Amino acid sequence: MKKVKLFIAMSLDGYIADSSGNIDWLRGHGNENENIDSYSEFVKEIDTVIMGWNTYHQIVTELSPIEWVYSDFMSYVITSKEHLSSEKIHFLNTKPSELVQRLKEKDGKDIWICGGAKLIQELVDEDLIDSYYITVIPTILGSGIRLFNNTKHEIKLKLIKTKSYNGMTDLVYERR
Repeated sequence: MKKVKLFIAMSLDGYIADSSGNIDWLRGHGNENENIDSYSEFVKEIDTVIMGWNTYHQIVTELSPIEWVYSDFMSYVITSKEHLSSEKIHFLNTKPSELVQRLKEKDGKDIWICGGAKLIQELVDEDLIDSYYITVIPTILGSGIRLFNNTKHEIKLKLIKTKSYNGMTDLVYERR
């Protein structure tokens, strides 16, 4: 069965975007000599990516407007907006938990939960995330979009791995 993995960065005080929704603060403290690429290692085990509309929109309008950066994966965008699906990007008006349950049953590699906060929160509340890959960025935003809000119940995790580079720290947790 496929595993569901959250791979995301957050500020030291727990935000995934500032109060305007911007993510231009997502970098370390500038030591480019530490060439660590956690993303490339992570995606070796992924064939599916799930995101909300705001994350999708930010990718195609700001981060990579010319080409779809997740073309190696089957992408699912959870949205109530009408949008034409393609061979590699599916726009669905469904509950994230229902989509994840369906996709977990298929053969293949694991599922990456890319963002945003509302999608992540529902999957956390339903305890559907198997692994949490969180990069802590050396920035305190003070306000913005929180990674985790009040959850319905406690979720116990086990720290599997840490890695520090360029002032950032990768934390990898699995459910206990």
